[in-house]
Amino acid sequence: MLGNDTLDDVTTLVVDDEKEVADAYALRLRGFCTVETVYGGAEALAAVEATDPPIDVVLLDRHMPKMSGDDVLAELRAREFDGRIVMVTAVDPDFDVLDMPFDDYLCKPVDREDVRAVVDQQRRILAYQTLGEYFSAESKRAVVEAETSPERRDDHEGYAAISRRAATLEQRARRLLDDDTIFDEFERIGREEL
Repeated sequence: MLGNDTLDDVTTLVVDDEKEVADAYALRLRGFCTVETVYGGAEALAAVEATDPPIDVVLLDRHMPKMSGDDVLAELRAREFDGRIVMVTAVDPDFDVLDMPFDDYLCKPVDREDVRAVVDQQRRILAYQTLGEYFSAESKRAVVEAETSPERRDDHEGYAAISRRAATLEQRARRLLDDDTIFDEFERIGREEL
């Protein structure tokens, strides 16, 4: 972890149809990160859509009635969910997992240290992934700002969109990293004509 023993700014969604199991994992994460718990697939999709700041890590059971974890996983990816998804399940993996778009797979039961470690690991991966996307968006925004007049920028939809995207990505990356030095280094790089 970067700098502290808790990830207060990281939001984890625990999804399991067995209430006792979901609540047990949520309890293992309490005091470590922000935790939300739901007991079904449809509720998971609704929580991901409704949560602000966004869900960063989803701990997802595979075997659930009505909407399986596999279906939730596919739907989250179809909706371009930009968090990390960890399958936490009693379903023994087989070759079928090779084509599944999850980020990690844990076989139940999972102890307190492992569930916390996987959330922290996925938080770090998401932080650096978001940081890379931010640097890309912000470098485009900064060079256009340096090389064009305010009047031209004010009327350009693409510039407005990249500015909003850069701001959103920066906010999330700062929240997940809790370390401003890398942002300071990025800002020191000159991107305009000399």
